[in-house]
Amino acid sequence: MSPGYVRERMSGKRRMELYERVRQILETTRSAVARSVNTAQVAANWLVGREIVEDEQRGRKKAVYGQKLIAELSEKLQKDFGSGYSATNLKLFRQFFLEYPDLLRGRIGHTLRDQSLPECETSVSAIIAFPTGIGHTSCDQSWKPGLLHPNLSWSLYRHLVGVESTLARSFYEIEAIRNNWSARELERQINSLLYERLAMSKDKKGLMRLATRGQVIQCPTDVFKDPVVMEFLGLPQSPKLVESDLEEALISNLQAFLLELGKGFAFVSRQERITLEGDHFYIDLVFYHTILKCFVLIDLKVGKLTHQDLGQLQLYVNYFNRERRTQGDNPTLGLILCTDKNDAVVRYTLGEEQQKRIFASRYKLHLPTEAELQAELRRELRLLKGELSGQT
Repeated sequence: MSPGYVRERMSGKRRMELYERVRQILETTRSAVARSVNTAQVAANWLVGREIVEDEQRGRKKAVYGQKLIAELSEKLQKDFGSGYSATNLKLFRQFFLEYPDLLRGRIGHTLRDQSLPECETSVSAIIAFPTGIGHTSCDQSWKPGLLHPNLSWSLYRHLVGVESTLARSFYEIEAIRNNWSARELERQINSLLYERLAMSKDKKGLMRLATRGQVIQCPTDVFKDPVVMEFLGLPQSPKLVESDLEEALISNLQAFLLELGKGFAFVSRQERITLEGDHFYIDLVFYHTILKCFVLIDLKVGKLTHQDLGQLQLYVNYFNRERRTQGDNPTLGLILCTDKNDAVVRYTLGEEQQKRIFASRYKLHLPTEAELQAELRRELRLLKGELSGQT
């Protein structure tokens, strides 16, 4: 190999390294600029909403005055700034201010109309240009739900404003930041009532933790939801549905399924075969949970759960614990997804210890309403009371 060839290769490598360093600078700067633009839009919309509210409060007849005010303001703004200032959007800005009264707390003092023009420009600049932290994607200690965050764009706030519960809204803010959700992903999580599903089994302290810390995974019960919502499959709720079709649809929509399962799930395999003295068994889906450090085996059932189904999953879990678990892995978890279940059958089949490792969740092929979820909760409570009364 000639010295010239070696020098040429080294030179090419240095050029590639230079390109990578420059590319990283530009990509990071582009992200920071995008966050600044998003922050500017959010702050401006909030300020517009505040101006409308404060002007309305001085009107004698709020409803009549407010409608006229928004219509006239929208007409003028659209001539100067385009269709983004329709009456519908101005009402949304107004609602944004009312739902997030402390959004810019500590960044402005009194109303902008009470300041001279240079002071007004300085105040707005200070709001928009506060440090965003390049590459920052998680909730830092100084930020709290309800305050402006550089990673919450206006497209995200549009969906957050529609969440009526303050606790639920705080939860979605934290999770949107932590998981870097797009507006579409956030909308899906809100529409599938993620907060309500996670909150169903929580006490008051658990609800407050959800609202102040988001979903914290410390044990298996923090991972699994009931029900699991899979409307993204586009499958009809039909008695003719077979498990192979359900599995195929889940694999075809794996990204959406992982989003529904929640943080920490990594796909490993489908139809994993295990052989015991010549008998073959197939596990529908195998995942690994990167937070809990364990395998998660998912079995799919298109009908009502039976004790035989639970026994089969116990077999799979026991096999993985003995044959596939390696040093550093925690005990394997199992989840059966079924259309219906008898919770008493689950409790008596599994027993107290196995219930910590094997779970059963209903799946929904459509978005449940809040009323449906409340009915599920009341059903669970009735069953629990019945079990407790039978023990006394």
